[in-house]
Amino acid sequence: MTRLVECIPNFSEGQCPEIIQSIADAIISVDTARILDIHSDRDHNRSVISFISKPEQAVEAGFRAIKKAWELINMASHRGVHPRIGACDVFPFVPLDGMTMDNAVLLASELGKRVGEELGIPVYLYEFAARTEERKNLANIRRGQYEGLLKSIAEDPNRSPDFGPAKLNLKSGATAIGARNALIAFNVFLNTEDKAIGRKISNSISESQGGFKCVKSLAFEIESRKQIQISMNLTDYKVTSIGKVYEKIKSEADKMGVDIVSSEIIGLIPFDSAADIVNFNIRVEGFSKSKILEERIKQVTKADIN
Repeated sequence: MTRLVECIPNFSEGQCPEIIQSIADAIISVDTARILDIHSDRDHNRSVISFISKPEQAVEAGFRAIKKAWELINMASHRGVHPRIGACDVFPFVPLDGMTMDNAVLLASELGKRVGEELGIPVYLYEFAARTEERKNLANIRRGQYEGLLKSIAEDPNRSPDFGPAKLNLKSGATAIGARNALIAFNVFLNTEDKAIGRKISNSISESQGGFKCVKSLAFEIESRKQIQISMNLTDYKVTSIGKVYEKIKSEADKMGVDIVSSEIIGLIPFDSAADIVNFNIRVEGFSKSKILEERIKQVTKADIN
């Protein structure tokens, strides 16, 4: 069996396609790296690149991607609605065929060490790669975002990075590198610009606010659409499914006289979660079988990665 790992780095650039293409080109300059999906959002000013690789080349592909972001993205002038701490904001390894979570943790640590030592970027390890309980939760690492970290990284021992200097690189910021299971990044758009409605609905589904287990949720005002976006990570879709969370959002929106306009999937979803898209009439923009992880891997690899 071919061993594969999926990487889903998030970059703080969603408005310049040329920069994102340069980062993607850096990734595929490594032999076994294959791009699965690229999603860019102008309002979030953020792009998510999903790729797979043999584990032996995954760290090199990741390092080249982060180095290219370090060269091309300037965090000092970055603006966007999504929380972020750096040019490559977050870089997770997700074990696939023939891989274990322990393997993914080793890759995260290896990449973190290289990024910290060779690029001088502060690196925080998170989720299964975390070295402290608090850093298992990515939100704790992102607290205060880039601007807050500028000061706290040097003054607060609890903010000292796992790799790299305890001083923020002004241009590229810091990065969080981790190992995690597959999750579903799912957004729902509402036909309102009322932030209070968005926050109330977001809180009703978020685990931290007493909502569903394994759901992280925020509400954003999307100016380009004049809509509120409920942005979610379903960290274990087998515990809380897309359908379950969508039905709850619809129920809460109905109570407040608001309609769901559409939804979107960021990146890819596992095959066994895709039935919810049809069964619950979830209006996902541009959904096709190419958004299913297993199908997309077949499309991009065929036999050439074996």
